[in-house]
Amino acid sequence: MKVNKQAQVKGKSQKWKDVRSKRCRPSIKSSDLNSSPVMVRVVKEHQVSAKKKPSVKRLKNKAKTVSDHNKSKPSESGVRKTNPQTNGSSMFTLDEETTGETWDVKFGRLEGEALHHCAQRDDRQNHAVLVMQQDQTLCFRGKCFLTCLYGRVEVMGFTIEEGQKSYPVYSPASHCPLTIRALETSHFHRNDRTEASQILQKYLPPASRKKLLKKIMLASSVILLEPMETPLTRFLSSFTHLSELFSPPANELMSAVLDTPLNGLGVIPLTSTVEGLKMSQSYRDALNTAVSACRGDMDGSAVILVCGIKNVGKSTFIRVLINTLLNHTSSVDYLEGDLGQTEFTPAGCLSMLTVREPLLGPPFTHQNTPEHMIYYGDVSCEADMDRYLESLKSLWRRRPKSRETPFIINTMGWVKGFGLQLLVDLIRVLPVSHVIQLSHGSTTQCPALTPEFLRTAHGCQTHPPAQTAMDECTESHGPPKTYSHLDVQAEFRGVARQGTAKYQRSNEQRELSLLAYLSQLQSPEPGLVRPLHSLTPYQVPHAAVALGVIHCEVVPSHMFYAVNASLVGLCCLTEKVTSKGGPVLLPQAPVCPCVGFGVLRGVDMARGLYFLLTPVHPSVLRKVNCLLLGAISLPSCIFTSQPDLEGETPYVTTDYSFDLTGAGKLRVFKGLARPSHAGTQ
Repeated sequence: MKVNKQAQVKGKSQKWKDVRSKRCRPSIKSSDLNSSPVMVRVVKEHQVSAKKKPSVKRLKNKAKTVSDHNKSKPSESGVRKTNPQTNGSSMFTLDEETTGETWDVKFGRLEGEALHHCAQRDDRQNHAVLVMQQDQTLCFRGKCFLTCLYGRVEVMGFTIEEGQKSYPVYSPASHCPLTIRALETSHFHRNDRTEASQILQKYLPPASRKKLLKKIMLASSVILLEPMETPLTRFLSSFTHLSELFSPPANELMSAVLDTPLNGLGVIPLTSTVEGLKMSQSYRDALNTAVSACRGDMDGSAVILVCGIKNVGKSTFIRVLINTLLNHTSSVDYLEGDLGQTEFTPAGCLSMLTVREPLLGPPFTHQNTPEHMIYYGDVSCEADMDRYLESLKSLWRRRPKSRETPFIINTMGWVKGFGLQLLVDLIRVLPVSHVIQLSHGSTTQCPALTPEFLRTAHGCQTHPPAQTAMDECTESHGPPKTYSHLDVQAEFRGVARQGTAKYQRSNEQRELSLLAYLSQLQSPEPGLVRPLHSLTPYQVPHAAVALGVIHCEVVPSHMFYAVNASLVGLCCLTEKVTSKGGPVLLPQAPVCPCVGFGVLRGVDMARGLYFLLTPVHPSVLRKVNCLLLGAISLPSCIFTSQPDLEGETPYVTTDYSFDLTGAGKLRVFKGLARPSHAGTQ
């Protein structure tokens, strides 16, 4: 089968380059999003509460006209000079001073009646235009395409300017709501009304355009919001339990603003009672320090390791850091060391990849194929820490020595006992220049991983003095003799506690990432979602690939029962697979490259075939000679929610008894306190 291989864009070695570009995306035709029964009920509750007590404060003073503002220029002392970024925005500062003029406009969160005055919707083109003043914010749930038409705005640390392409933004109930913030603009010489009128002409009818022009001032930003329907969103919404994924969770229902021009586009604004991303001062300082280090004249590239306990905001911090760096450089390198909460792949993977697009949503919204990946096969490395470390070392060796792009390392939330020793090993064996450690409160969750602490600390593979277990790697990449340690205090609500609302548990988020990966099996064209059982699988001969189980021991006679209807890693062994007429079984777990995943939906013993569903390109599949089964299982909804079935549901049976010894899956209750910890809580 001859397939045209897609061209890949190679990253350039230039450290900082101009990344501002006018990119285009194909227009997406989408109908209005239907309201769910839950949202209909919320609308009624909202209307009742609105009658009881108005929530909109009126301006006491009449706002100045646009002409009045044009007559008076802000004083030079009130304007803060900015250093230009390669993304076309100013130097990254989170504590910017505002100009002397306030324009007599209410700043802060856009909500309530203000949204009716600042936003206009064109039903014919099915989009909305929103005018925002400097430092105004829009916090929302939902999903949409965002285009900056005038001025500039910031989302999760990434600056979006006029002339740039549209970006997809996702704000699901599984994570903290996204916030769009209007930034300061330095174009005081512009005729704001004339230019904005020409821009709005393409997007709004005359009546709506006239209303918005009255709101546009010198420091205004104008954004375009369009509904978004992709194979990912269609596939996720086909499951009943995920139908409210992009709606406000139960604790935000009364804070949702449900009667604005934005709601029909899939965007639900939230009032100021709901916090967006909350950054402490140490959070801001660490971001500024990291970005300054990457922009400075370091000997080589900055290698930043982020660590901390579970649920302290490491992943969010890394997304903001990567987005901020993308304001200055075209790419950022990333090493995944967190098996349970991976950013770009399904759980259980260690990977290294280059990030070129901003991360404007949680992990399941930007599943990507890494340049290098190893399938570990479990959400914890506790059972085999040596294989975990060897896998990360193997990935690091694949990084080109001449790379000068910033490098971010994500780590697990396991920071006690052996987990702390693994962190010590990683800092020693990798040429880390900065360690950013997140914590909360006044209690010590983990020792400060300073250079002084590492001089006496013991790791799993390394011991003081710091003689690394990877000399050939560290010598070739020239590790610094010391590194900077930055402490970040997380102060958001619910810090260090796992979310209890729907979609917020860690296992649910792993399920979302895996479903997002499987959504790549769907057609990119709009249409009905095709269930997995209706897709045509590849036929793979038993003798062509080796089969292995990497998370537990399985007797050879039960191997096919274990892998049937399971997720398998598609891997490439260095040695050639040879068969003596039957299936090839691996005796132990290998450390080898993984190119993707597939669903092994059937085994034909008579013909000696595996039936495999995978989104991996056929040209890449030719290199695969190994299928690895791990502890990452397919979501139950894949089996139970299969539409258009006739007869019995495949892989699901009711003729089963859990009363038999060994019939059920063995589960370990990890919440059980150890004897040494009893009575301490």
